[in-house]
Amino acid sequence: MSRSVSDRVADELAIRNLVARYCHSIAERDFETWASSWAEDGEWHVLGQTVRGRAEILARYRALTGATRLVIQVASDGVIEVDGDMASGRWQMTETIQTQDGRAALNLGRYLDRYRRDADGAWRFTRREFQTRYLGPPDLSAPPAPR
Repeated sequence: MSRSVSDRVADELAIRNLVARYCHSIAERDFETWASSWAEDGEWHVLGQTVRGRAEILARYRALTGATRLVIQVASDGVIEVDGDMASGRWQMTETIQTQDGRAALNLGRYLDRYRRDADGAWRFTRREFQTRYLGPPDLSAPPAPR
């Protein structure tokens, strides 16, 4: 049976809220909320590494954020395609970082996502792949990442 337009819109809004909660939990250092955005069998591709399973994903995230004082991530221009209880999406991402020693950095790229509606009705990431376009000083003085 085909889902109604209002159901499809509700699914898209739920996924947009998932991405927003993910970004907000990074800024707030809310590890529990951040981890809950992942399916138990999720897969994260970030900075040349792949980690699988919510516990391993959270451990990698804690390691990455341990060297930072502040991280503000903004996802924009989200394009989402819903197909029943599965969906895919892509987002432009801007991340402003302050390291523990006070240096500033800018991380620009995009996320390629897959989502699933889990048994509890919540949408979660089953796969996120981050493709870096730039990682360096905020003045964009470093070369862009190779494609």
